[in-house]
Amino acid sequence: MTVAHAGESPTHDVVGVGFGPANLSLAVALEESPAALTSAFFERRASISWHQGMLLPAAKMQVSFLKDLATFRNPASRFSFVSFLHERGRLVRFANNHDFFPTRREFHDYLEWAESKLAHEVSYDSEVTAIRPGPGRPVDSVLVDVSTPEATRTVEARNIVISTGLVPRMPAGVQSDEFVWHSSRFLDHFRDRDPRSLRRVAVAGGGQSAAEIVRFLHDNRPDTVVHAIMPSYGYVVADNTPFANQIFDPAAVDDYFDGSKQAKDAFWRYHRNTNYSVVDDEVIRDLYRRGYDDEVAGAPRLNFVNLAHVVGAKRIADDTRVTVYSMAREESYDLDVDVLVCATGYDPMDPGDLLGELAEHCVQDAEGRWQVDRDYRMVTTPDLRCGIYLQGGTEHTHGLSSSLLSNLATRSGEIVSSIERRKS
Repeated sequence: MTVAHAGESPTHDVVGVGFGPANLSLAVALEESPAALTSAFFERRASISWHQGMLLPAAKMQVSFLKDLATFRNPASRFSFVSFLHERGRLVRFANNHDFFPTRREFHDYLEWAESKLAHEVSYDSEVTAIRPGPGRPVDSVLVDVSTPEATRTVEARNIVISTGLVPRMPAGVQSDEFVWHSSRFLDHFRDRDPRSLRRVAVAGGGQSAAEIVRFLHDNRPDTVVHAIMPSYGYVVADNTPFANQIFDPAAVDDYFDGSKQAKDAFWRYHRNTNYSVVDDEVIRDLYRRGYDDEVAGAPRLNFVNLAHVVGAKRIADDTRVTVYSMAREESYDLDVDVLVCATGYDPMDPGDLLGELAEHCVQDAEGRWQVDRDYRMVTTPDLRCGIYLQGGTEHTHGLSSSLLSNLATRSGEIVSSIERRKS
């Protein structure tokens, strides 16, 4: 293994950690910026990846195609979803669908298309292992340690943008293995399994991913019995009405950021049902109809377990024994299946471990959360002048859209504008 040092490469204006949709959008904004900022991105995976384990054939996006990598920032961008459709020769046919919501699979194709135009900006198989203070005091730059299969090197940056993505969340006390899966890797595991080993499947979770997996299994495994374990009394419909969708507008970020604690609490109390643990109306109705039709046919294959959650899972002989707690009966019982799928959501990223000793210079609030300015720059002590920006992990400061696609383009533009102002 060879080691390269910071002096062997120039100091970048921007270094991005991670290259999912958020930092891809940032790369697009940098490409279109007149300031000619220098940048480099590092991604630990071998290629761009966005929920590939959940690219189910019928699964649709829950946001409009206009909320792409660029349009809300620059409607004329050559990186827009419309430009993608035009280049692929599908713009007219897409319009004929009369549908604002592409499939997840097509949106992933769009991300790969945009990435292909910026591949020179990103290094794959490159994991950022540490971020350290640069030379001099006060600190005007950071040193970024990057590990690859061939070498370890260090690059210097005046600004760093961290976007390492969401962290899959499992039920408390449950570990993933070859028989217990998180939904983020559902298709990867599913394709590797012998169909005969998937006759009984439990799917834990009450959100969109859980419902889509239940429907997918019903479609693709005609002999499989699916136990849908959900904390609510049946799936809860997502509020995607126009007024509710304003919660994801760029202006709503200002209202949330500037709001009192009471106002912030109200945002979450009244509008969690726009995105969290909710399901599209069409999917709910479709699943209910399937369950009813199976009952009429005398072959019920969908078992909807309401007001319940998984509290344990272990392998017993050839079974996966799932312990389910029923809130209705206030008791636990065991359910033997072949596989348990946990569509139990994600935790926001926490940059603390990555920042190392730099974390000492980043300010936290009374609840131990990172303080972040409106431009997504972490609040730091005066002796740390370089910019540390977050794309994610800012729900407490910027609201419900912080981990979603809705504000990618606008947020990336705001970060680039902030970097430009601080450089001038």
